[in-house]
Amino acid sequence: MNAIITVVGSDKVGIIASVSAFLAEHKINIADISQTILSGNFVMMMMVNLQNADISIDELRSAMNDEAEKMGVEINIMNEKVFSAMHRV
Repeated sequence: MNAIITVVGSDKVGIIASVSAFLAEHKINIADISQTILSGNFVMMMMVNLQNADISIDELRSAMNDEAEKMGVEINIMNEKVFSAMHRV
């Protein structure tokens, strides 16, 4: 199963490192990643593969919410199928 993770917040050192280290710790592979800075705001979108993950998507959401609070950013996680259906034109 794939999921889409978005991270938005004020730009600061270590956001990518923190998120990717957490994912690696739980055997979640980053399949694709895009990040940019928009008017001083950090914006990142990742597609991750949960096939070998040692936590469920719900556990991932909860844990990433804790990480987001520590970093002062907003992190959202959505099943890729749901994301694709919502953004289909």
